[in-house]
Amino acid sequence: MQDQIDLELFDTESITEDDVLLVPKEEKDPDIPEYASPEWNKYVMEHFRADELIDGNPICAGLRRVAGLLLGEVVESGPDQVFPATDGNGPGRATVVYQVVINWMNSGQVRVFKEVADVWHGNTDDLFCAHPVATASTRAEGRALRKALGVRCLAAEELARKDIVSIVQQSVQKDNPISGEWDEAAMISPSQTNFIDNKCRQLDINVMAFINSGEAVHDSIEEVEKSKASAMLGALNKYQTKQKEVPEGIMGYNKNWRNV
Repeated sequence: MQDQIDLELFDTESITEDDVLLVPKEEKDPDIPEYASPEWNKYVMEHFRADELIDGNPICAGLRRVAGLLLGEVVESGPDQVFPATDGNGPGRATVVYQVVINWMNSGQVRVFKEVADVWHGNTDDLFCAHPVATASTRAEGRALRKALGVRCLAAEELARKDIVSIVQQSVQKDNPISGEWDEAAMISPSQTNFIDNKCRQLDINVMAFINSGEAVHDSIEEVEKSKASAMLGALNKYQTKQKEVPEGIMGYNKNWRNV
């Protein structure tokens, strides 16, 4: 005969609170700030090794490593769209849209981050202009990763040692089909507008807030004079090279700024 089961072993009514083993919830490390909090940027930057920083700006490989360390496994990373250069007489301009997919905090839920970057002779050192698609891809990946990490800096690959303002002004002269001379009394040129837009996007600056950060008020960027636009280019260059800090009041790029 089989032994009878001792039903008292299953008597849940006799269990008291003292008999229950409470599994404590995993407590958050108090030394880790909340994601996107004011302390978060400093916390992230402290995780880069010395060989992953160039003048304080993290390289793409460092951003990739720190993102995996702090945000979770990078489950997908690669170009989403590629627009190669079409200029047969030179390297031309290449644009890449890059996508990074992260298993957010290794929770099983994914977050997708996309960014775009372009490369041409006016914003890239000569050594890398020969490989515009590859360089644009690295830049776009770095931008996507720093967006995911929420850091207030540029990736090292986004910077160039060229005098970008002078190059843009030379390009602007081509907008004048009559004499090609620099006319400060004229209004802002398409080249200047595009440059301001690109730099504001890279630096996470609100375009309209930026062009109205001086004494004059502009309802549209078309109201900006060419000479003032040149000064704005210089200011953006100083923000990029960290000669000046970007004011908090102009932060926050809006891709639809032309329709505001």
